Amino acid sequence: MGTRWTCPGLSLLVLLCYGQLLLWLRTVGEPSLDEFYNETQARLFLQFYEQTAKVVLNEFMEATWNYVTNITRRNREIMLQKEMERSQLMLYFGSRARMFKTNYFHDPEVKRMLSKLQNVDKSALPTEDLREYNRLLTYMETTYSTAEVCMDEGPCLSLEPELEEIMATSRDQKELIWAWRGWRDVVGRQIRPVYEYYVHLSNKAAQYNGYKDMGALWRSQYETDTLKEDMEQLFEELQPLYLNLHAYVRRSLYRYYGPEIIDLRGPIPAHLLGNMWAQSWDNILDLVLPFPKKPPEDITKIMKNQNWRPEKMFQEANIFLTSLGLLSAPPDFWIKSMLERPADGREVECHASSWNFYKGDDVRVKKCTEVTLEDLLSIFHQMGHIQYYLQFQNLSIIYQQGASPAFEEAVGSVITLSASSHKHLLNRGLLSHPNQDSEEEVNYLLGIALEKIAFIPFSYMMDVFRWKVFDGTISKNIYNQEWWNFRLKFQGLCPPVPRSEEDFDPGAKFHVSASVPYVRYFLSLVLQFQFHEALCRAAGHVGPLHRCDIYNSKVAGKMLQDILKQGSSRPWQEILMEMTGESNVSAKAFLNYFKPLLNWLVNENVKQGDILGWPDFSCSFEEKTGNKVLFLGMELEPEQAYLGQWVLLSMSFVMFLLILVLGCRLHYLEKQSLDKDTMILSTLPYTYFLGIAMEPRQAARKQWILLGLCFFLTLCSLGLLIRMLTHQNRKPPWMRPESQSWEQPT
Repeated sequence: MGTRWTCPGLSLLVLLCYGQLLLWLRTVGEPSLDEFYNETQARLFLQFYEQTAKVVLNEFMEATWNYVTNITRRNREIMLQKEMERSQLMLYFGSRARMFKTNYFHDPEVKRMLSKLQNVDKSALPTEDLREYNRLLTYMETTYSTAEVCMDEGPCLSLEPELEEIMATSRDQKELIWAWRGWRDVVGRQIRPVYEYYVHLSNKAAQYNGYKDMGALWRSQYETDTLKEDMEQLFEELQPLYLNLHAYVRRSLYRYYGPEIIDLRGPIPAHLLGNMWAQSWDNILDLVLPFPKKPPEDITKIMKNQNWRPEKMFQEANIFLTSLGLLSAPPDFWIKSMLERPADGREVECHASSWNFYKGDDVRVKKCTEVTLEDLLSIFHQMGHIQYYLQFQNLSIIYQQGASPAFEEAVGSVITLSASSHKHLLNRGLLSHPNQDSEEEVNYLLGIALEKIAFIPFSYMMDVFRWKVFDGTISKNIYNQEWWNFRLKFQGLCPPVPRSEEDFDPGAKFHVSASVPYVRYFLSLVLQFQFHEALCRAAGHVGPLHRCDIYNSKVAGKMLQDILKQGSSRPWQEILMEMTGESNVSAKAFLNYFKPLLNWLVNENVKQGDILGWPDFSCSFEEKTGNKVLFLGMELEPEQAYLGQWVLLSMSFVMFLLILVLGCRLHYLEKQSLDKDTMILSTLPYTYFLGIAMEPRQAARKQWILLGLCFFLTLCSLGLLIRMLTHQNRKPPWMRPESQSWEQPT
């Protein structure tokens, strides 16, 4: 159903009125361009943008919300129309913002606001390109949101919660591979054909904005020219943590799965780490627990026993924030939010997200909540975003975003560091043991590390990979090859099954399908610990950083509020300096938090003789299956397969001899019969072949045809056997030098 165009809507009327105002200003007194685009006119221009944008952006957010919470064709068309109106707004005001000569302006506020307006992102595209780009983005995101993996005989499973539950809890290799491969088949392979065009249009939009490619445009949001170098330095500082965790986890998985699956000098198969993308490993804590005789309490089980529901989980996060003296979620939040998957059968996008509707305190969360500790902490994170929206709602709409994208993510995450502390969980009745001894503390810290430290390389490489796609370093014909080269180099992971360029495994991650930059998560991973250290210091905490809980600290809450209410009105470096005394993102607090665990990991790895890294870094599937080989679809020891091949060869040889004997016998009898008494043979009424009566000569011909067929089948059997014998020592196609190189890039 098409969208009607009978009424342009209030937002476009306001825009039209502003256009009339511009015409009036130009004609009265015939001012020069310099007079018209002066600082006074700039303030008037910004006021009209404010009035118009509130209407247009609110309508766009409402339409988008309606679509992701009820995925239908009609809602999609309405959303796309509102997206076009939003783009018209951004292009109209953005192009005119560039006409002001801000170098001669005195008010830094006006200069900053005009500068922010000038980046119009995809709205810079020509109308038809923009329309196509929006449809492309909607297709990719919808493909991800509605994908299901179907069993051969049984139901179809969605990502949340069914497939994620399998990846988190199953220890069956075959089941894990089925879910891992299935998700990539139904998402990545569908997105692969259109991704090249997405890259082309993205770069085109960036170039219209004055940037070389979309990666450069994304990086511009951080107001620094050294983002790449700063990130690389942070990654190098944090890498020892990851390498030690990787070595320890690899050893633990080796004990569980054995040498046929895990190589102690190589990468880890990506499907064994408890997560669809192996970005966090906390779901395999039971397999890698340092002191298994002192397991942590099962908080998810405790929550279910206490009859927690999704709304109670959100209320718990709200209680935490209000204990700091921060704002409570408004009444409409509880009415309008989607706190769990709807029971009415609607198709929805379940990826958790927080929403600001640019209309008073209309803020919402969309999440298909399950009663688990993981979802509880995710809710704390989302409510951190909501608090940010509430705090900066009185600012200009231009400033209603985080000081940087990483700031916004870090604010949500810093709340979870206190919420997941032993002290806080005990206080909220989710733990029963009041104290932790040194071994229990190591267990606790490892659980946090499996989420935070394991995330370091994944969050770093996601955008480093895409930046290289956008700038053309990674070409379209090696997308998947380079994706796994990156995962091998930075994470020390390999795919559990062969991959090809028909696959597009990056697309199996939401942020790739939805075109959401990811570097914010890497920077926020570090920032959250900087924030946590500063807030704990303000709260008067004494002792190890991982024991801090800022719950009920009004001083810490005031410090956090002072950051949030500024939105993006000032450069993030200045705001960070006020809070932490540092103007750059620093890894010191992160390293300080995990220092006790790092010491333990280093000692444990030395004691076990484990090496750091993966010097044997080729992702060979032969290494993963150990010495076992495939024979007639069965995985057997080499001796068994070798014996089976000789048995099969012997049977084929015996069959061949029998056919030869049968052929000679037939030839001899036929010749003897014809020589002795041709008349007798010709006067026989009939003979039988395979139970069918026919003339003797006809039966003889069919016997020869049957003999030829048997001979052909015997040759096929021999050929198949020879192929099996020679194929046993060959590598899988994706590992052959002539096809693609999957070695660690230099």
